[in-house]
Amino acid sequence: MAASSLYIGLMSGTSLDGVDGVLADFHGRGIRTLQAAFTPFPPALRAELMALQAASHNELEREALAANTLARCYADCVQQLVDQAPGPVRAVAVHGQTIRHRPELGFTRQTNNPALLAELTGLDVIADFRARDVAAGGQGAPLVPAFHEARFGKRNQVRVVVNIGGIGNISVLHGDGRVSGFDTGPGNVLMDLWIARHLGQAYDADGAWAATGSVDDALLANLLDEPYFRQPPPKSTGRDLFHAQWLDAKLAMYPGLAPADVQATLTRLTAVSIVQAIREATRHWAPAAVYVCGGGAYNGVLLDEIRQALGGNVRVESTDTLGVAPNRVEALAFAWLGYRFMRRQPGNLPSVTGAAGLRVLGALYPA
Repeated sequence: MAASSLYIGLMSGTSLDGVDGVLADFHGRGIRTLQAAFTPFPPALRAELMALQAASHNELEREALAANTLARCYADCVQQLVDQAPGPVRAVAVHGQTIRHRPELGFTRQTNNPALLAELTGLDVIADFRARDVAAGGQGAPLVPAFHEARFGKRNQVRVVVNIGGIGNISVLHGDGRVSGFDTGPGNVLMDLWIARHLGQAYDADGAWAATGSVDDALLANLLDEPYFRQPPPKSTGRDLFHAQWLDAKLAMYPGLAPADVQATLTRLTAVSIVQAIREATRHWAPAAVYVCGGGAYNGVLLDEIRQALGGNVRVESTDTLGVAPNRVEALAFAWLGYRFMRRQPGNLPSVTGAAGLRVLGALYPA
């Protein structure tokens, strides 16, 4: 009997809002999304995962307990998808929750308990996708460009895919099989932090709060005066750099700014850093279009800022126009990476991560 072509992909990203899951079918050479599900994080888990982003008391035990709770959230999302599956699921591919990302020190840490997830679901679980790329000298991120090429690439057309989660990253699909990409800097992470601090909201829905403020050009210039933005790729980043202390140190030079003006400036920061990255990566190529995925694709003010910063005739659209909802792209990417693992095919791109070569990514926890 042929192995099932159905895979579940799970992604919980830097925004720490919950688990996005997709049920995907990789029959033949296809990449098809059949179902999607979302499991929100309980407030206590979200708070603990946020706290674990930095060194703290008794963090080894606290991380292990958080991983157990996280695995149960994953299992809930898996069950929703299994209940809708038209046949047996071959495996679950799960990213885990990044709490440290220090490739320059030779490690990246995605909290997870894949053994417990296999026990709870009765399915093969593939996890720990980033570690092998880091072991091969790579950044371990971003891993989605290979998937972006497989799903969104078009021959003889330069396309840019921008993922705006907590952190932003770009994939440049050159139309001739070549792919480049890297993390651009903050996506939603600073905007989410600021609105949570001042309005108690998890995110700025459609950029509505930012739209009430005005960009402060001096603050924007200071925010952009961060060495990471000038660092050549391959490069990746996360909350290890762009966190509350980083932002507060910058804001200390500009007392008295209205909170809404800061939000407007942080929105502009995300847009400008993304556009600067696109221009640097495509300086000899004119992209036909920029396709946006991740939570940032639902922020109309942010998309308008990107359009204005790009200028010219470059279209900026969501990945919906290519057949994949923006909030499903990353989970689908990890389902694809799981599929690649089971076929013992590489999942990384050395041109993106800087690894010594192509590597099969992931580790298997059998049912």
